[in-house]
Amino acid sequence: DAPPARDSPPPPREPPSRDTHHGNEFPEDPEFRDIVRRAERAIEEGIFPERIYQGSSGSYFVKDSQGKIIGVFKPKNEEPYGQLNPKWTKWLQNLCCPCCFGRDCLVLNQGYLSEAGASLVDQSLELNIVPKTKVVYLASETFNYSAIDRVKSRGKKLALEKVPKVGQRFHRIGLPPKVGALRASPSRNLVGSFQLFVEGYKDADFWLRRFEAEPLPENTNRQLQFQFERLVVLDYIIRNTDRGNDNWLIKYDCPTDTRANRDVDWVMVKEPVIKLAAIDNGLAFPLKHPDSWRAYPFYWAWLPQAKLPFSQEIKDLVLPKISNPKFVKDLEEDLYELFKRDPGFDRGQFHKQVAVLRGQILNLSQALKYRKTPLELVQMPPVLVETARAPQRSNSESYTQSFQSRRPFFTWW
Repeated sequence: DAPPARDSPPPPREPPSRDTHHGNEFPEDPEFRDIVRRAERAIEEGIFPERIYQGSSGSYFVKDSQGKIIGVFKPKNEEPYGQLNPKWTKWLQNLCCPCCFGRDCLVLNQGYLSEAGASLVDQSLELNIVPKTKVVYLASETFNYSAIDRVKSRGKKLALEKVPKVGQRFHRIGLPPKVGALRASPSRNLVGSFQLFVEGYKDADFWLRRFEAEPLPENTNRQLQFQFERLVVLDYIIRNTDRGNDNWLIKYDCPTDTRANRDVDWVMVKEPVIKLAAIDNGLAFPLKHPDSWRAYPFYWAWLPQAKLPFSQEIKDLVLPKISNPKFVKDLEEDLYELFKRDPGFDRGQFHKQVAVLRGQILNLSQALKYRKTPLELVQMPPVLVETARAPQRSNSESYTQSFQSRRPFFTWW
């Protein structure tokens, strides 16, 4: 081919990017990728995420083009201690009581990674109680952007309308994307988490009160116990510091006893099905056990289900995995690959988080091995398992185990 003439017109510029996808590619999970695509298309069509007014952080119901809720998005900079948190309660707490602001056992402003990390642990252990959560980029007018970002966005849009030749030179016309729980942006530090929305669930507190008044059939009660034990395993391993009975969900499908059902052969009648969903995992993976003012206990420890020994089913599901050093090492490496995406990632802090995680796994393995109860599990002394310095020529790792003696001031809160 002949080279282009020196005075030939330059190739036409591509239209300004609206930064809709930002690497939201999940080749290993096409189903999740398609859901994110639906959310992006809906935003382009003017169906914006809707802010959730409960809770202490900025979180949003994400919808598809039909207005159906398909996910929950939590931007990094709108987390409880983020700079753009739209909830005034945290601002007031920081203003009036700065000494009690934040949780010194957590890495601040990494809640979106904690959400995605809980999903990773859940899938690795095959617990299947955390709605799938990953790190994503989204941009929407309903997010709580800074005043500067909004002014810049309006100025660029105005320039594109009034002087198209100038407007086409801008890299981005709309608001900058916010990263949720999917994948961190190489060029923007606005990150968050995207969790698939689950339908048909209600707060655990609602169903637990109902089951107390109307006891479940024996088989269904065993289902509930097994699901509850999965929640215990997840929360304990990630050391969730924010688990009440209002932020995990129960779905109870009970066939109605209609005349039509009574006429059907008894073999065809379905048994009730019960499932749990563990949401709100953004305050987990601490770098030390709570030892200051509050203990951040697991509120499920006061439930009747916590007084029953771990079942053989949960032991068979979890113990072979967490007793395998290779499994634990692989889990640690997967969490490292996830957490290092954050611009503020600190390797030293991550090693402290892993030391807590390994200590929790050690205690849990003992509790499962000897069929203790969840209540007895949370009463075990907190342990740290740190990587010891190995000789230079050694290819293996060794670990040191230590108990945390310092206890928080309020052990019940």
